[in-house]
Amino acid sequence: MSLNAWAKGRLLAFDAVARPWAERGRLRAWGYEFLRFGLKQAWACLFGGALLALLIATRLWWPEDFALSRYDFLVLAALALQVFLLVTRLERWDEALVILVFHVVGTAMEVFKTAQGSWIYPETSLLRIGGVPLFSGFMYAAIGSYIARIWRLMEFRFVAYPPPWAPALLAVAAYVNFFTHHYVTDIRNVLFVLSVMLFARTWVQFTPDRTPRRMPLLLGFVLVALFIWIAENVGTFAAAWTYPDQRAGWRPVGLGKLGAWYLLMLLSFVLVSCVHRPRPPAPD
Repeated sequence: MSLNAWAKGRLLAFDAVARPWAERGRLRAWGYEFLRFGLKQAWACLFGGALLALLIATRLWWPEDFALSRYDFLVLAALALQVFLLVTRLERWDEALVILVFHVVGTAMEVFKTAQGSWIYPETSLLRIGGVPLFSGFMYAAIGSYIARIWRLMEFRFVAYPPPWAPALLAVAAYVNFFTHHYVTDIRNVLFVLSVMLFARTWVQFTPDRTPRRMPLLLGFVLVALFIWIAENVGTFAAAWTYPDQRAGWRPVGLGKLGAWYLLMLLSFVLVSCVHRPRPPAPD
């Protein structure tokens, strides 16, 4: 039995016990639905949460004179986590492929950005490209893993989703702008406006329990970007990487980075949509 099947079995067993209690009142039903929402979110964050835990643990307890560097250990641990997700069928092979693409494009951007001095990885390591330890790509992969898993767990459906080519072009433009804004005008504000125009009418339908709920897709994008920003603060606090204004001591990452994560999250969302095609809600 796969771990995925085991987890589903445990959830069904828990539901058999908790459902009668939840059905005794509206408030209990809402509370139980919120609990299932939280459990699905936590399950979808498995890879990202484990990676953050490793960043914190190695920051607190990694011995400085150990033969294996902290960064190289993080590469090996992240690779083991990815293999674990595939072997246990918590992640599908087609999902892993698009996550790998995001891993590669994220690493390419990291190599460019560190060369520009946008941020640095202060510790030594062997498994790196230029100034970028290879574990950095797994941080981007964690975003793709979350989106792919929550898409399945919440059974996403979309109302008024734009033609697929339009979000794809927007995502490509956003990625290119991360490089070109160092040499020409930064067009991220234009990209924000275009994303609002593109998804203004789009709603995402999700199912935490039995009843489908829905919210504006743009709001979902902003919330995911916010949580990535929080995770970034955890990562920099654990000294996984450092921004120029943090070299004298840690300080919170500015809210201005939310925009960058919004655009990168959009790129990951578009890549995952190549596997999980956006579908409309089932007819009533």
